[in-house]
Amino acid sequence: MAYIPDFNLDDIISLLASISEKRAEDAKEKDAIELAQIALLYTRHIRKTDDFIRYYKEFFDPLFKVKIAQDFATQEEADKWLVSGKANEADLVKIADKGFQVARLPGRLIFIDVPLMEELQKDSEEPETDSE
Repeated sequence: MAYIPDFNLDDIISLLASISEKRAEDAKEKDAIELAQIALLYTRHIRKTDDFIRYYKEFFDPLFKVKIAQDFATQEEADKWLVSGKANEADLVKIADKGFQVARLPGRLIFIDVPLMEELQKDSEEPETDSE
């Protein structure tokens, strides 16, 4: 991805519309472009444009770090915290050096896998093995 300094959200939304118009109605690319356009329109609609721009800039900042709510050595410790009432939906946690996010299901919270940046970087650095 390329960083676009000082972009105009309305210009990007218009550009996405013009790109989408050139795609076939049943093209997956058209669906993805329109979804991105809707996400940007929603950001503007809920008056979170400044938050989005700040996040965008942080995303490309090499010093940007995702904030981890809790760091647990074991799954057991994490599970106790999850049911303690201290966990919040969307909290990012680290359990045994792996990333997870708290998600809400009807009547309970659970952990879902959300690899941390360092996990993704580590995976990309490992050499591929030839299975033949």
